[in-house]
Amino acid sequence: MEKAIWKAAAILKVDGQRSEARTVRAQSQTEPREPSDADVVRLAQQGSAAAFERIYRLHSRRVYSLCLRMTGDQSQAEDLTQDVFLRLFRKIGTFRGESAFSTWLHRMAVNIVLMRFRRKVVAETSLETITNRNEEFHTLPKEFGGPDLRLNGVVDRVTLQAHIKELPPGYRAMFVLHYIEGYKHSEIAEICQCSEGNSKSQVRRARLRLRDLIQKALEDNARQDRQSAAGSPELDSLKHTFDPVNA
Repeated sequence: MEKAIWKAAAILKVDGQRSEARTVRAQSQTEPREPSDADVVRLAQQGSAAAFERIYRLHSRRVYSLCLRMTGDQSQAEDLTQDVFLRLFRKIGTFRGESAFSTWLHRMAVNIVLMRFRRKVVAETSLETITNRNEEFHTLPKEFGGPDLRLNGVVDRVTLQAHIKELPPGYRAMFVLHYIEGYKHSEIAEICQCSEGNSKSQVRRARLRLRDLIQKALEDNARQDRQSAAGSPELDSLKHTFDPVNA
C-alpha cells in the first residue's frame, strides 16, 4: 500500500517538475540572457521593480504549487501566493544570503500557510506540538472482511491529494516538502528551522497518518458497498423467491 502512495506522490512531483521545466524552457527561448539570481535579488533589494517582477516570474509557480499542496484549495493557494510575495516585497531586504534564496522564500511561504491555519485551528499549527509521540505506533483497528491494503491497487493522484488535505498542517507541510516538492531532510530542516532528525520523524509520522486515513476510507467504502448490496431490491427479490414460506 505504501508503495502505491509513494508512486502517486512521485507522479505529483513529476507533474510539478515538468510544469516548471516547460516554464523555464519557454523563458529561455523568448528572453535574452539576464543577470544571475544573486544579481536579481540584490537589484530587488535596491528597489528595482523589474528585478522583483523577475523574481515573481521565476518563483511564483513553485510557491503556488507549495501553497496548493498544503491547502488543497485553488482559491486559498492563489490568495496565499499573493500574501507571500507581498511579504517578500516588504522583507526582501532582510535576506542575507546565508541560504539559497529559494529556500528562504519557501520558508516564508510555509510560515504564511501555517499562520493561515493558525487562525482556523490553533491547536494544529506548531510542527512540534501537533504530534503525539504515541501516534507513531498507532494503527487503526482492522475490520473483519475489510480491504487488504497490501492487495489494493494504485492510489490515484486525486485520492492522494484529498487525503493529504486531511493531514494536520504540520504533517501536511512535511509530507508535501519531502515527497511532493522533493526537498531533502537537511533542506526541510532549514526551511522549517528544525533539526534534520525532527524532519525525518515528522515525515515518517505524516506517512503513517496518511496510510491510516487511506485505510479508513477504503474500509468505509467497503462497508457502504456491503450495506448497499444487503439492501438492494434485487437481493430482496431473491430472498422472497427462495423463502420457504413463499415456495
